[in-house]
Amino acid sequence: MSFANQATAHFLRRRQVLRGVIAAAAVPFGTLSCTTQKQKPLQVGGLPVTCNLTLPVACMAKAASNRVDPAGSQRFEYEFSKYSGWPEIKESLMAGRIQAGYMLAPLVMDLADRRIPVKIVSLGHRSGAVIMVRTDSPYQHFKQLARKRIAVPSRFAVDFLFLRKMLARESMTPNDVEIVEMAPPDMPAALYANAVDAYCTGEPFGAAAQRAGYARPLRMTRDEWPRYICCVLTVREELINEQRPMVQDLVNLVLGAGMWLDAQQANRDKAVAIAAGRNFFNQDPNIIQFVMENPTDRVTYGDLRIIRSEFEELMQLSLEARTIEHPIAYEKYMDESFARNATPAVIAI
Repeated sequence: MSFANQATAHFLRRRQVLRGVIAAAAVPFGTLSCTTQKQKPLQVGGLPVTCNLTLPVACMAKAASNRVDPAGSQRFEYEFSKYSGWPEIKESLMAGRIQAGYMLAPLVMDLADRRIPVKIVSLGHRSGAVIMVRTDSPYQHFKQLARKRIAVPSRFAVDFLFLRKMLARESMTPNDVEIVEMAPPDMPAALYANAVDAYCTGEPFGAAAQRAGYARPLRMTRDEWPRYICCVLTVREELINEQRPMVQDLVNLVLGAGMWLDAQQANRDKAVAIAAGRNFFNQDPNIIQFVMENPTDRVTYGDLRIIRSEFEELMQLSLEARTIEHPIAYEKYMDESFARNATPAVIAI
């Protein structure tokens, strides 16, 4: 190529670059950033337990509404992030790997007391814990469990507080039984093998053994502690400060999911099909369905009001159990503002 041709080519390339720079300068910076960066879905941690059932329903409902909402409207997306146990969710929230998740209420109190920036913003369910014994066991009264081996998920689990509550009613103490900590998925097999005499946990791990025919409930929170609180929606304070509309939207969805689940059995049947899927619990739908039907109020979701006195009772029970060392101010672990401002979402799935 001659020097003249090279010079002409260089000039054309330079003119194209300048046109690109001018065109880019004409686009406002904020508009450019919005069109080139898509916000990632918020990962919300949870366990494959029916106490967390409002979360898969909320995620699915949001995905459905996003498909029909006008193109220019504000959109949020949520993904269920499945964990195998509460310690793993706790560590992820502490490290900031996730910014939201369902957690055990006493664990959140403890984390907030240790200056981990987390807040409870909603309940996730009501009731849902059982004390299971073998079908062929002689135990009919709780006092018959004296000197027996009972499994609980964790000393921080509200199931443990439920067990302590039942012991106190019979003028018994934890020293009157042998308490062992065990992962809930292992409890049915341990009962079947007579490695434990009873276990206290959340669903569906009671229903799994009952449906199989070798276990029966000795006590259920629906009968003994109907205002039972266990799993709560917990978010990091950075998310509250930086994405307040998103947190409000998520709370609205959870509350809407709870009302939808308790509205009619057909909705619970849909929820079973959703939760059993690979993206959520990845469980046998027949076991989840058993929880939803035997009886229908084994776990409830419709009344997710945050009531201060109930959390204060939970605090007192935790202090007595020594899982929490000293009283923790309510405002330290709770943000009621989202529940107060909530408009439960319409669930259309």
